[in-house]
Amino acid sequence: MASAFLHDLAHLEVGLRNAFDRALCDAVLAGDDHWTDRRTLRQLFPVQARPDRRTGGIRDANAIARRRVAEATARARPADGSTVLPGKIIAELPFGFWALMPTDRLERGVWRPYLHRVYGPGTHRDDVRDALDALRRFRNRVAHHECIMQGAETHRRRLVGQVRRLSEEAARDLAARSDVARLLRERP
Repeated sequence: MASAFLHDLAHLEVGLRNAFDRALCDAVLAGDDHWTDRRTLRQLFPVQARPDRRTGGIRDANAIARRRVAEATARARPADGSTVLPGKIIAELPFGFWALMPTDRLERGVWRPYLHRVYGPGTHRDDVRDALDALRRFRNRVAHHECIMQGAETHRRRLVGQVRRLSEEAARDLAARSDVARLLRERP
C-alpha cells in the first residue's frame, strides 16, 4: 500500500512542481534567466520579519524558502562547475517546498500574481493549502513506514482531487495506473 501511495504521490509532486515552476517563470526579472536566480528569488521571497513564537525574537519567514533553493542549486551543480540548469534545480526541491507555496505569507507575492493561475477559477488558496499540507504530512508518514491504513481512502481522494485540479488528463492517467484503489478494496 505504501509503495502504491508513493507512486501516486510522486505523480502529484512532479505535476505540482512543473505547474508552479511554469507559473513562477512569469516573475523573472530582466537580467535573470529563471525565477530561481538571486534577484527574482529575492523579489518572490523577500526578507519578511515575523515574530518567532519559539524564541520570542524576530525571524525571516522566507529564509527557509531561499535556503531550500540555494541547497537545491548546490545539489544540482554539475561536478565540472558548468552552468546549473533550472530544471535540475526544480527537480531537487522537495515536495514540502511546493506544498507550502499556498501559505498565507505568500499570498500577495506568490499566490495572487502567479500560482492562482495554475488552478481553475474559483479555487480558494486555503483549500489548496490545506489539501497539500495534509498530503505532505501523509507523504512523510508513508516515507517513515508508519501505518497508513486508517484514513487511506480520504488521502486517496485528496490526492486524486489535487491531481485533477492540476489536469483532468493527468487525473485520468493516474486513475488508470494507480494500484491504491484496488489495494484498498482488497485490504491486503
